[in-house]
Amino acid sequence: MMKKIRLVASALAALMVGYYVYHAVTYVPTSEYEPPGMGWLGFEMALPILASTLIVLVFAFTGEGIVAAFTGHNSAGFRDGLTGLGTVESFAQTGLTLNDQPQIRIEFRVEGADGKFFHSSAKIIVPLTQLALLRPGVVLPVRYLPERTDKVEVDLSGDASAAQRAMNESLIRKGITTQHKLDIAERGIATQAVVRSLSVTGTIRDGHSEVELGLVVTRPDGSAFATRVTKFLAPDSVGQVQVGRVLRVHYLPENESEVVIALPVNA
Repeated sequence: MMKKIRLVASALAALMVGYYVYHAVTYVPTSEYEPPGMGWLGFEMALPILASTLIVLVFAFTGEGIVAAFTGHNSAGFRDGLTGLGTVESFAQTGLTLNDQPQIRIEFRVEGADGKFFHSSAKIIVPLTQLALLRPGVVLPVRYLPERTDKVEVDLSGDASAAQRAMNESLIRKGITTQHKLDIAERGIATQAVVRSLSVTGTIRDGHSEVELGLVVTRPDGSAFATRVTKFLAPDSVGQVQVGRVLRVHYLPENESEVVIALPVNA
């Protein structure tokens, strides 16, 4: 869609400039006293100015991330794209700003819906208040096209279920969790637990360390029970399960031995 708009604008600008040149070259003086070159003057002079202004505006407002900044939605080409998980590798300002908010080019390592990885990039306008939240290692849902993986867009659909589904499928493929644990997280009772003990088993899976936690879980009626759970954690998440920390957990009343810990992806 953006390419079509640019093509139309370019064609229109070319017609405007072409008409100006044609008029100047074919101009016939109306008087023998008229100075030479008058064909280049007149109201037609405005046409090249309008053409250049049109090109600048169209190309600026159809640039990557600009449409999204104005509409709050992904561009038409990516709106129905597949949902993947993009891990930020690096980012830098492009030099373009919109209402004093910088455009950022983000380099991603993307895990696609099929579990395959590829490197890609996206441009997005980031409010200054959120710029500090962007750092290497942060995982963001992205939209991508299987036939063109050199460019992605940060998912602006607001469809949290699609992003969560992509994350769950990724964790299952890596052996970090199981479908059974996801079912407990979805259907189980949400409550709190206190970490009573922490030990590292030494097992590592996809960069995640396996830890064994001793928990004291509070039931909805105020009573409590003790249990032990194992979980694979990213290095940055280990600090969230230190002894004494209060965690959000889920469990099924009929099987209190299985407790699932809920931790944010980007700690």
